[in-house]
Amino acid sequence: MLNFPRWKQAAIIITCLVGLFMVLPNFLSACLMGSMHECGHALYDLGYPDKFARSPLGHSASLGIHESQSRLWENLVGRSRGFWGWFYPQLQAAFPSQLGPVDVQAFYRAINKVRPTFIRVEADEVTYNLHTMLRFELELDLLEGRLEARHAPDAWNDKVGEYLGLEVTEDRLGVLQDTHWSSGLIGYFPTYTIGNLASAQLFEKALADVPTIPDDIAHGRFESLLAWLRENVHQHGRKYLPAELIQRATGKPLSAASYLGYLRSKYTDLYSLS
Repeated sequence: MLNFPRWKQAAIIITCLVGLFMVLPNFLSACLMGSMHECGHALYDLGYPDKFARSPLGHSASLGIHESQSRLWENLVGRSRGFWGWFYPQLQAAFPSQLGPVDVQAFYRAINKVRPTFIRVEADEVTYNLHTMLRFELELDLLEGRLEARHAPDAWNDKVGEYLGLEVTEDRLGVLQDTHWSSGLIGYFPTYTIGNLASAQLFEKALADVPTIPDDIAHGRFESLLAWLRENVHQHGRKYLPAELIQRATGKPLSAASYLGYLRSKYTDLYSLS
């Protein structure tokens, strides 16, 4: 596992297992993506220099940058055609009766299918940010007194209908699905969208600097990508503010351009769009 010492391997595995329990146990796609998401968080935390340990610098630059690492490994690696060209035979071997008759192209298309869903962690890359947007808007309304907590379920359901075209039939699929608010993490949800934007921008620059990364991923080698992230993101810990870190790593300010370009390219190919 990327040549880590055993204690670091254990930390990654434990974090991945946490991801498994956070998603539906009978939904393979969500379990796989949840594990890769949490592994991305673990890899970032394991990349801070030892000299920063027990100091203010020995942490992430921000929650948004932290989510950029989780979303990068979950989506730009974990939902890529190259990754599944390598890993799918191993997954088929683990689930022969379920996946034996399914070829890799069908599986790749299935895990990238664009379809509105009630559950944020199951959302595809195209509709995912609508989930964070509706949560952020509700947070603002709650904090600024325009919405009472007792009316939050109805407000949630209305926004899901407006943004995703779905009718919420129970709060388990609606306002109660996330742990963030009950944990006091008010204001956290926008970090997922910041992470999406930053992940694409970082990955784009990594490919420009190390063109072999896609081929490495397709052969189950992730060291080149991780090394780039170590050098340009992880090793700095909290040395730089998020905006400066992105500027230093990619040569430009954070924007939506790389993310939108990535989505257009990927889903134009997937759906044979003109």
